[in-house]
Amino acid sequence: MKSASLTYAPHVRTAIQAEMQHTPTVRSLLWWKIWLMASRPATFSASVVPVLVGTAAAIAGGCFRPGVLTAALLSSLFIQMGTNYTNDLYDFQRGVDGAHRVEPLRVSRTGVINPRSLAKCAGLMFSLAILIGLYLVHLGGWPILLIGLAGIASGIFYTAGPWPLGYHGLGDPFVFIFFGPVGVMGTFYLHTGSVHPLIFVVSLPVAFLVTAILVINNLRDINTDPLAGKMTIAVKIGHAATRWEYAGLLAAPYLVLLLLWRVSEYGFHILWPFLTLPLCISLQRKVLYKAEGSALNSILIKTSVLHILFGIFFAYALLVSRASA
Repeated sequence: MKSASLTYAPHVRTAIQAEMQHTPTVRSLLWWKIWLMASRPATFSASVVPVLVGTAAAIAGGCFRPGVLTAALLSSLFIQMGTNYTNDLYDFQRGVDGAHRVEPLRVSRTGVINPRSLAKCAGLMFSLAILIGLYLVHLGGWPILLIGLAGIASGIFYTAGPWPLGYHGLGDPFVFIFFGPVGVMGTFYLHTGSVHPLIFVVSLPVAFLVTAILVINNLRDINTDPLAGKMTIAVKIGHAATRWEYAGLLAAPYLVLLLLWRVSEYGFHILWPFLTLPLCISLQRKVLYKAEGSALNSILIKTSVLHILFGIFFAYALLVSRASA
């Protein structure tokens, strides 16, 4: 992320100029609103939900450290913001975010934030995550250190570096692992000092739904990503298979809930997240019935809403089910 490398290619500068002509409202925003937009708050559920579910599972087991909840939320959010700033910068520099895209506006496309400033802010976010993470490492030891360093490295090299993960079909497994099992089990471990197989199962609904957010994002960009050499799994398997992948990822969490209900001590209350099933079915129908282009932006936002609502109900269900057992 050296500043010397942050220069725009001619075709990228042309795209910037085109965007600025069509986005005067962005240039008129207050500075903090521009930076907030660049952080992409619609994606924050990816960081928040694993911490909430992991904490709820720990409380249900009789353990809770308030400091862990606060520090884990903040460090996860800072890593998420740093990753989003890095993605904004390097996706556009590689030509992914040209004027032909149908995704919501990114600041690099408008030129309202200097690329060096964007890189510095990404570095600041990662540095804050490290500082807060020192407290978590003090509590959890070397496993938490490895998780934190791996999370930051993955956030940077998702789009940066000579072999960006997101450009080689590794986005889906990266998101599934880090925002599912790693996030939930890591949080649980920090509260309790232990982990067990049941918590891995508890993490799976979170992992499936957060991956669905990425899949619908990649479905939206399936025609434009290859133009910049971004070979996501969606690009590799095609439109139809990606739509079914999305539908399957949305269905899987409810099947896991039924499994937990039958084989664990959580009881009937673990089914609380089924209240989100109507939204799930609605999203599946829209995607399977060939929603495309800019219409997928709305589905992406609603998938994030499904993720956070499911996470809240799931956390509540873990608490109530164990309390009533």
